[in-house]
Amino acid sequence: MFDNMTPNQRLMSAVLLSVVFFVGYTAIFPPKQEVVEAEATVKTEVKTQSSNKAQTIDTTKEATQNPSGHTISQEDKIAAGESSNILTVTNHDFILKIDTLGRISSMELLQEKFNDKEGNHAQIIPSSGVKPLYVRFLDEALNKEAIKIPYTASVSSIELSDTPQKVTLTQKLSTLTVTKEITFYNDGHYDINVNLSEDKRHFIYLGQRPQLPSEQMMTVKGAMVYTGDDLVTIVEDGEAEGRKNFTDVKLISAFGQYSATIMYGFNNQTSIIVERDAEDNPVIYFDALQNMSFNGYIGQKEFKTLKNIDPMLTNAIEYGWFTFASKPLFSLLSWLHGILGNWGWSIIALTLLVRIVLYPLTYKGMVSMAKLKEIAPQVKEIQAKYKGDPQRMNAAVMDFYKKKGANPLGGCLPMLLQIPVFFAIYRVLLNAVELQGAEWMLWVSDLSKMDSTFILPILMGASMYYQQKLTPTNFTDPMQEKVMKFLPIIFTFFFLSFPSGLVLYWFVNNLFSIAQQFIVNQQIANAKDAQIAAHKSKAKKDD
Repeated sequence: MFDNMTPNQRLMSAVLLSVVFFVGYTAIFPPKQEVVEAEATVKTEVKTQSSNKAQTIDTTKEATQNPSGHTISQEDKIAAGESSNILTVTNHDFILKIDTLGRISSMELLQEKFNDKEGNHAQIIPSSGVKPLYVRFLDEALNKEAIKIPYTASVSSIELSDTPQKVTLTQKLSTLTVTKEITFYNDGHYDINVNLSEDKRHFIYLGQRPQLPSEQMMTVKGAMVYTGDDLVTIVEDGEAEGRKNFTDVKLISAFGQYSATIMYGFNNQTSIIVERDAEDNPVIYFDALQNMSFNGYIGQKEFKTLKNIDPMLTNAIEYGWFTFASKPLFSLLSWLHGILGNWGWSIIALTLLVRIVLYPLTYKGMVSMAKLKEIAPQVKEIQAKYKGDPQRMNAAVMDFYKKKGANPLGGCLPMLLQIPVFFAIYRVLLNAVELQGAEWMLWVSDLSKMDSTFILPILMGASMYYQQKLTPTNFTDPMQEKVMKFLPIIFTFFFLSFPSGLVLYWFVNNLFSIAQQFIVNQQIANAKDAQIAAHKSKAKKDD
């Protein structure tokens, strides 16, 4: 297909592919609306197969609306109200509560930068769905009893400071006692030991992922399993299929754009299971031992916080396909922030460094585009001459390019090679919780949110338009040229709702492109002047 394209069509295709790559997905595949099934009822029955001891989960007809069996049953809802919380853990950043089923029932973030549009505090734990530390038993009768008998706590409230504090949760059933000893830390992580007085087969749940209203488009949301071989398995919301089992697991995470519920510190033999719920979203739980210790964290995916708890936890911060490139770019951005002290200026500095590294590629592409523009009139003549014979026309055009030393793909390939780098930065700025509440200049109060004044998107569109005016083009089709002129408007429209940090990056990148185009254009003009001067000098000598 590409062999029959003219050089201009190849360039046009490359530009349009770039548009689709960066913003088209957002328009075509808008994010799914979160579905809350507060009234779903379900019972889970776990059966053991004698041949391989694999656990299978079935549901009764009572749960026809939820084939997976991982949401709260009617009995579970004895812990749904505020009055059924038995422990409240507070510090200056959050309020965490544990209910009568021994689950972490809520975690409220107190920082203003995480508030929703109405000014309400962010709530990390969803109101419906399975919650962290929930225990289900293999024995159905025992499980029915467990969801009716409440836990008790050794204390009713904890005020956290620099010293971690411990609490004991106890559930006394007819045939055994369940004890959860939890040590809470000021940074949002906890250590836990779950002990059963008798060895009964049971499972502990990670809980549903955070579902905050601040989440943006094109962000990865779902579940993650990070194993000892440094392999990251991500099951996105809406894409969970069947059951997946893992061992040698370092951490499990149910995550959104900025926050996550994480558990880690498992024994290598712990069996981690990922299944689906009614919306094909992933649900994670694990096959627990009679006496089992592990760790957990609930909160924002802030790099420094996770690193200080355990460097391994930084693997819970992911950027989709471009994680391999985005991670080092975020490290560079953080380093720049340590020097400049402002995330906005750090984004500008990062953009400058990336442009410097990519300068040879962009310079080569710009020079190639200028050369193609210079010979464009002659190419048009050849195309007109062989208009009725496409094969001869393409052959003649390619021979002409070869004669002039011009590469028809010279302007496209450098641009295409830059796309992975640009998209990696895009992912960094879209997923960095550090940008929440970060100010830049007078009118940008939060780099993670859209610019309500629309100043940045308009500046971005204007800079893109001006860059387009400076950039040499060799369009042979007037329609292609008209379409290209609308790209700044299209980009401006899409960027109106994008986080300010992303728009700032794109705007500054355009400014650097304009500066570089000025340099290249001047170099080309100087080279032409030198050639003219040399030609005149030679003519005088000949005279």
